[in-house]
Amino acid sequence: MKTEYTEIIVDIHDHAAWIGINRPEVLNAFREQTLDELADALTDVRCDPELAAVVIYGVGGNFSAGGDMHAMLRLNKANSEQWNDRMLRVAMLCRNISVPVIAMVDGYCVGGGHELMLWCDLVVTSKDAVFGQTGAKVGACPTVGATQYISRLIGERRAKEMIFLCKRYSGEEAASLGLANRAVDSSELLETVTAMCQEIATYSGQTLRATKVSLNFEGDQLYASWQHGMELLANIWGSEESIEGMTAFLEGRAPDFMKFRQARKAEMNQWQDGFEQGLNQGSRSRSARVDSAGATA
Repeated sequence: MKTEYTEIIVDIHDHAAWIGINRPEVLNAFREQTLDELADALTDVRCDPELAAVVIYGVGGNFSAGGDMHAMLRLNKANSEQWNDRMLRVAMLCRNISVPVIAMVDGYCVGGGHELMLWCDLVVTSKDAVFGQTGAKVGACPTVGATQYISRLIGERRAKEMIFLCKRYSGEEAASLGLANRAVDSSELLETVTAMCQEIATYSGQTLRATKVSLNFEGDQLYASWQHGMELLANIWGSEESIEGMTAFLEGRAPDFMKFRQARKAEMNQWQDGFEQGLNQGSRSRSARVDSAGATA
């Protein structure tokens, strides 16, 4: 493990590894360096058989607001795998590490931060935390966990509402729906998660390891969907529409997505006009068709 991190905090005690995203100035939004450090810490934890649990949390009162817009604005089709692969690596470590991974959620848990929560095995949240997906507002796609797992937790109708309409739930609502295991007062959050880790430490490690693999069997078969989703996302990054959404967010204004709908409408009308005029054929074919029609007449 690195002796020092700049984007995360790692503390190991009582047979549990506590990993905190340490970018409170941006509500713990993560960038490439953050994902690299998370992957490094999780890889190291995976090699310590004395550990019974991993806790992921956000420093300063927010779990994570998702991907840092400044980082994501630099993404495009050419470099998208650099981001997507990092996301997938952290996700697979959370799912494949042999001990339960607990998300301790306070404050905002939205966008990519909400997907990070979905990668974890157990979720304990404060009652007034905020769970939600924001992709439709900022021109991004939540295809690295959200589209795969939300419907399995709360049903397809609610999942579509959450993603299509950017529906948000409080921590208390999230627990009642099945997005979280427990919702407690914010003042009780640390105590509750600590007690959960201590309880897990008294149980059979090999049993937890085997049963986690078994419990994840069906979800792991969605790996192909993750790959598919990341390729879809690669075509979103760097597009004019995604740039508008993220820039609007950073500027604190409403995005103008309607202009893209209108531009697509104009392009569709142009295509339809050309179709009706027979422009979807070459000059040789057009001449042959005219000559054929004349001969028939």
